Amino acid sequence: MVLWIIGLSGVGKTTLAQQVTARLRQSCDNVVMLDGDVMRALFPQDVDHTVVGRRRNAERISALAKFLDGQGIHVVAAVLSIFPEWQQWNREHFGEYVEVYLKASVDTLARRDIKNLYGPARRGKIPNVVGVDIPFPEPARPDLVLDNEADRANLGEFADRIFDLPALRRLTAA
Repeated sequence: MVLWIIGLSGVGKTTLAQQVTARLRQSCDNVVMLDGDVMRALFPQDVDHTVVGRRRNAERISALAKFLDGQGIHVVAAVLSIFPEWQQWNREHFGEYVEVYLKASVDTLARRDIKNLYGPARRGKIPNVVGVDIPFPEPARPDLVLDNEADRANLGEFADRIFDLPALRRLTAA
């Protein structure tokens, strides 16, 4: 099973993925978490923040998730995921694919600006920021949409909703 958590920078994808991964590990030994920022840091030579670099990173994450899925390893991925064709590729190539959209507006994220990204991008000091100068196409058909407009210190209630999905219920019941 591959759980693909999509959302803009600073929305809480990594925090949510960490919570879900920790909880999954209570019932499954074979769980790996992949994070878009971590993957970028592991392979920095050709994955800048341009659309081309972002595509390369997305392809790597999907390829690695497919490899792990093929080995019977469950994957929790926290990925900005701006390429609808890769989301479709995921649906077609993973044994079981669950897509969760962690949603918040750019204005909300700019107000929080956890990564000090949106303010500088809006002032033209940082290029290639998704939601500012690179479009963010919302996922076409996520299995679950979680609205993170409100300030939340704990994303545990979102993890609970993810574990209510049939694929996660089956996985943790086994």
